[in-house]
Amino acid sequence: MSLLPVADALDRLLSAAKPTQRTERVPLHEADGRVLAEDVAARLTQPPFDNSAMDGYAVRHADIAALGSILKVVGTSAAGHAFEGTAGPGEAVRIFTGAPLPAFADTVLLQEDAEKLDGDRIRTTFLTPKGRHIRPRGQDFAEGDVLLRTGDVLDAGRLTVAAAMNHAELTVYARPRIAVLATGDELVTPGTPPGASQIIASNTYGVSAIARASGAEIIDLGIVGDDKPAILEAVQKALALDIDVLVTLGGASVGDFDLVQPVLGEAGMELDFWRIAMRPGKPLMVGRLGDVRIVGLPGNPVSSLVCALLFLEPLVRCLAHLPAKDRIHKAFTAVPIKENDHRQDYVRARITRGPDGDLRVTPFDKQDSSMMRIFADSEGLLIRPPNAPAVEAGTACDVLLVREP
Repeated sequence: MSLLPVADALDRLLSAAKPTQRTERVPLHEADGRVLAEDVAARLTQPPFDNSAMDGYAVRHADIAALGSILKVVGTSAAGHAFEGTAGPGEAVRIFTGAPLPAFADTVLLQEDAEKLDGDRIRTTFLTPKGRHIRPRGQDFAEGDVLLRTGDVLDAGRLTVAAAMNHAELTVYARPRIAVLATGDELVTPGTPPGASQIIASNTYGVSAIARASGAEIIDLGIVGDDKPAILEAVQKALALDIDVLVTLGGASVGDFDLVQPVLGEAGMELDFWRIAMRPGKPLMVGRLGDVRIVGLPGNPVSSLVCALLFLEPLVRCLAHLPAKDRIHKAFTAVPIKENDHRQDYVRARITRGPDGDLRVTPFDKQDSSMMRIFADSEGLLIRPPNAPAVEAGTACDVLLVREP
């Protein structure tokens, strides 16, 4: 089987992906980053009354038409405490920002535009135009106005307006349910003393973090050994959990102990594609088992993380109704780069910003796909296309940002 180009593999993966249609009601404090599943209309008018935009005095404009007008202050209107009395000609009410405007008033005189005299009198020191410094009722929105739409991603601004519209809960699309299964006799969980031939299972945590940040609900199925019945039992358990995607870690290649693909095949998986023309991450497997998407990631930690960024993140965001995340940016090589072979290479690299703001990329000397420390120290991946020639320092290139440099 020939190796599939990365772009073709991603197109095939996403072309068959359908966003989830399950919905749920969530309280506002849990809705950040979620996607609305229905339009949201205002349940009230905002502001609900004419109010003052500034601290000052509520007045009739006719009473301050002349500079140096003198008025008597007969009461106060504060936020949450409206002025309940009456004010006749030549009288004013002390008013604070957000406070209801008394019925008699048509203008707010700023406190710095009024000179306090003896007792309760003030004198105007500035000619204020009529209607100034008043927020009219309904200036922001009116009851029944639809301010949020299906498909909107909820952020700070949209959550604030949802609360202002008097909604305590919102209907959002359910998060895609992603089950993660690690395989291999050599694996033990973090915190467990490994045996002489064992290593710590680390892939689950990085891959789960990428999927969770992309909008998924994660179900950790733990670790199963290289045993066909045990793997099949774990797969059947996952399918019973109403999942959208099963992610397997390791065991998808063709070695004697790579049992995941044979087990899934016997369980009825339709294999879409396998083996990608990329480094690291060649033994990526994608298929379908009923309505559940199967994504088999390589066992090497860095290969697993790179494939998760390239394939799992876009898949999860599509299922979650979220827009694609653009991680690819233009940069310039800080050192000469050697030629590449027939596979697309994702080179772990330091990425910095130059004085002009341009990104500068410096690959690490070591690129072994088992070296997690180098990936953790990388701001991104230098993308080297298949058969790319050697280039000098200062050459334009593409990088995949893992984090902001």
